[in-house]
Amino acid sequence: MAWPSRRGSHERAGERRDRLLRAIALFKFCKTALLVTVALGALELLRPGVAERAQAWASALTLHSERVVVLRGLAGLAGVAPERLAELGIGSFLYAALFAVEGVGLWLGRRWAEYITVVTTLSFIPFEVHHLLRHARLAGVSALALNLVVAAILLGRLRRARA
Repeated sequence: MAWPSRRGSHERAGERRDRLLRAIALFKFCKTALLVTVALGALELLRPGVAERAQAWASALTLHSERVVVLRGLAGLAGVAPERLAELGIGSFLYAALFAVEGVGLWLGRRWAEYITVVTTLSFIPFEVHHLLRHARLAGVSALALNLVVAAILLGRLRRARA
């Protein structure tokens, strides 16, 4: 009768790191989905009458307290120049592609994806801090903290891999 094999602590630590890498990949996939949604929404607003229909739907579907916030947002978007909406849509698609590449690479455990993710994540930190200094919000602080945690985890992995 064979006894079940016992896995060593080294193997369990490797599995934890792989799960962590996959969790970061899922985070990247969520960012990708959000950016694709933003891109499609921005490009959809370029079509004539879409902003007005969206305002009418928001007015009909939301409660009064929510309606004010939604209508302000839609009114702001309706006043945006078409060129800016196109730039927002294209830029969002480009960032979504970057996050998708990072996510796939991280999911597959590729070292290059860890490097790319660290570089891109850290390159956005100054912009996030600048935005927070102008518009301090809990969501912004949370996003910054989460990005810093992701960068720290990946930097630690890369440092251990070099040792």
